[in-house]
Amino acid sequence: MEPDTASAIERRLADLEQEVARLSALAEPAAALAVDTAREGDAGSAAEHAPADAPDAPDAASAGSDDPLWFVNELGRRAPGAVMMAGAVETAAGPVRWQYGLMADGLLSEDWSDLARPLEALGHPARIELVRQVMRGAHTTSELLQLEHLASSGQLYHHLRQLVSAGWLVSPRRGYYEVPAARVVPLLVLTMIASS
Repeated sequence: MEPDTASAIERRLADLEQEVARLSALAEPAAALAVDTAREGDAGSAAEHAPADAPDAPDAASAGSDDPLWFVNELGRRAPGAVMMAGAVETAAGPVRWQYGLMADGLLSEDWSDLARPLEALGHPARIELVRQVMRGAHTTSELLQLEHLASSGQLYHHLRQLVSAGWLVSPRRGYYEVPAARVVPLLVLTMIASS
């Protein structure tokens, strides 16, 4: 075997071992924070639809009954300097367990102007309502046309195009829309931020 081929195989094997470790960490109960530090500057990210028999995550009140800052304290222990968002929620498509994190230094050194477009897509009252309704179970264009914020099907399709383009919605088949699993928790986090 040539040295370049052997080296490539060894790198791929190391990558696969890291992925197995990350997936194993996702199988832990949601109270245990799984952090993938394989990528430099990234505290880890993962999104999945959990199986129906996945262990139940503690609710926010019971998880912090002994320590109201349990999440922050665990994050500080496992990944000092990281900023994370995570969630374990039930959706119409099934349970979603998701986490994403970056190192604060990396976030502060990035150009934030590229963040305007995805945030702008949610900045219209009709679009944010469309996303909420899709998350609540209205998936077809006929269901979405019933919303008060829309005067015509043209407006609906205009707003849906904006949301799909920004990645907040996907359309797996014509006339049907859903929120991708990896966007469920970020949308809920944005809602928490806006309401706090």
